[in-house]
Amino acid sequence: MFHSSMARKLRIILLYVVVLFVFFVSVYYHYLHNSLPFFVTTTTTITNITTYSNTIQQNFNIFNNSIKNNNTIDVNQPKKKKKKSIFSEVIIVSQFETVSVLLPDWEVLVIVSPEDTQRLLYSLRGHDHDFVCVHYTTEVTPARLSGNFTFPDRVTFRCHLPVRARKRLPFKQPVLRRLPDESPVTFVKSRILLIWSNLLYDALTPDDDENMVIVFAKGLIKKQDIVRDPSEFQCIFGDEINGVRTEVKTSMLEVFRCERPNLKDVSMSVSLEIISERRVVPSVAYYTPTPGKLDSLVNKKSLLCACTMVYNVAKFLKEWVYYHSRIGVERFILYDNGSDDDLENVVIELNQEGYHVDTYFWLWQKTQEAGFSHSAVYAKGSCMWMMYLDVDEFVYSPKWSSSKTPSVSMLQSLVKKHGYDGVKLNNANGGHYLFDHSSVFDTSMSSEKLDLPVPHNAVVGQISIGCHEFGPSNQRVHPVMGVTQGYNCRMEAQNRHKSIVLLEAIDDSLHNVIHHFKLKKGYRSIMLSPRRMMVNHYKYQAWPEFKAKFRRRVSAYVVDWSLAVNLKSQDRPKGLGASTIEPQNWTTSYCEIYDDRLRDLVRRWFGTKSPSGYHMPWQR
Repeated sequence: MFHSSMARKLRIILLYVVVLFVFFVSVYYHYLHNSLPFFVTTTTTITNITTYSNTIQQNFNIFNNSIKNNNTIDVNQPKKKKKKSIFSEVIIVSQFETVSVLLPDWEVLVIVSPEDTQRLLYSLRGHDHDFVCVHYTTEVTPARLSGNFTFPDRVTFRCHLPVRARKRLPFKQPVLRRLPDESPVTFVKSRILLIWSNLLYDALTPDDDENMVIVFAKGLIKKQDIVRDPSEFQCIFGDEINGVRTEVKTSMLEVFRCERPNLKDVSMSVSLEIISERRVVPSVAYYTPTPGKLDSLVNKKSLLCACTMVYNVAKFLKEWVYYHSRIGVERFILYDNGSDDDLENVVIELNQEGYHVDTYFWLWQKTQEAGFSHSAVYAKGSCMWMMYLDVDEFVYSPKWSSSKTPSVSMLQSLVKKHGYDGVKLNNANGGHYLFDHSSVFDTSMSSEKLDLPVPHNAVVGQISIGCHEFGPSNQRVHPVMGVTQGYNCRMEAQNRHKSIVLLEAIDDSLHNVIHHFKLKKGYRSIMLSPRRMMVNHYKYQAWPEFKAKFRRRVSAYVVDWSLAVNLKSQDRPKGLGASTIEPQNWTTSYCEIYDDRLRDLVRRWFGTKSPSGYHMPWQR
């Protein structure tokens, strides 16, 4: 009886184990196939991609077991008896030397080498070519031109990693092929696909420091409050085995300052080594002996520039540029985070109209702080002061309410009084510009989080301006007259601030947090009173715009709002949680005070009155 009961219990337990095993296998299978972003290979945008894909598959079937020791094979050889497939080890040879990086949403960035970039661009002159990514699974996906990296020039493409290719680790790099493609097909072993979250992605040689090279790497310092000693790393110029190793002088977040090698004037790859782990960080960056810098306008520095990181802001850009150029910004620098809207054409139009708008291709997501650090070096020879401001933010002073027209002196007088006034002290002030400390500021920021305490009479190197955050204001779609005209209800309390920074005052570490830089010793930050100046931040817009923006947060240490992580963060919309569904009463949310001051001012400055109402120059 006892043995019969035990046997029955064992059978029940075994049944439970089998059921649980089947359940977990089903969940795992479901997760792989349904939970990850799904991409369906397009066959309509490239007319001959299907034919080419079939050709690749047929050729592959001929060769997939005939490849040994990387030997190439004639595509016209007769078909051999099938053997066990080894397609996970091989891939079609590219017509161009490339390296590929896996980005979020299963997107693959294909970077053409500096040597092949010129050859590829030359071949495109006067010809229509389609490009494809051929993956190690022999699947083919369309590749679209993405943008050009600089220092040195490299053209890039983007394609998607097919679902089949996502199921086996490590992921393999695709190769780039141009259509129509009549070149011989060969096969070699495939390379491992680099991952964007663990990568040295850019490097810059400063114009004013012949001893340093600045590199930008993701994945080494993963939390904002963690500091790693520079002695933990060393830079490698050239290949891992024969390259020149130099000392890392500073390491802060994603920015590392390397001692410049004593090498011939040639470009070469650059990377970082974690000394204790004897591990070299994968890299797509190059060291160039020629300084990476923004060209000056008419051989002179601009007094005030503005820098921002953008993604698909074509519909917003003209309003932002028109407004800020009229109140004193001379030049705009856009770090393009991979836009695929009409941004390029809008920038061309603005420059044709006489504005000065530059774009820098900065594809890397969630690298806003690093991008701003890059701009502080890149634009230092062309701009004296830099205003770090997003395209949904507009600087405004209540004192301008009676002005009939805007004036460039509205912002330029601010930095002239408390910054550069055209006179340089060569000796007495150690080469700093002469400053007038007449008091129009109400709040000192000498004890800012990023700055050590400094004397009150220290040189002003940073002017910070508080923000008022506006809500949807009953808008359901983007207002045709622009954000300044469509959103007029805001939160009462001030939140965050944005800054105007003297570029020569920025600390060598280039450390910045939320539009605010750490300064060198001898400089201080100051905060303007709201009575003097504010930033209208049109943060919570009509739901479609808000959802698109907050899905892709650019700050390195702010999680995407749709992830249920750090729900109490100040960076999260209050009360929204992680839901991607429009909440009830969204159109009336974040509305405590109606504020029409900037709306009315912009309408007076820029609007053209007609029988049907006002028309703004940026309306399409």
